[in-house]
Amino acid sequence: MTRLLGDPLRARLVQILADGPATTSDLVADTGAKQPNVSGHLKLLRETGVVSAEPRGRFTYYRLNPAALQGAALHLADLAARARANADRFRAHESR
Repeated sequence: MTRLLGDPLRARLVQILADGPATTSDLVADTGAKQPNVSGHLKLLRETGVVSAEPRGRFTYYRLNPAALQGAALHLADLAARARANADRFRAHESR
């Protein structure tokens, strides 16, 4: 997930969608990115389950999947807790 959101435009799309569903046109207007670029990123976000698409009349609305983000947040919180617990634990290395 962190790699997925490592792209600045994808991260911005997720931030925008956190405020509610939006169309591709809305996202293009909000980001200033080109439509094919936004569509490509939305496709990747859909394929990974971060967003879902919902057709409504002439438009398709993209909606953030909170469960996907929650799972990533829990994973990162677990890694942070492990790092804190092991911050002073150095590995022993044998002399060569």
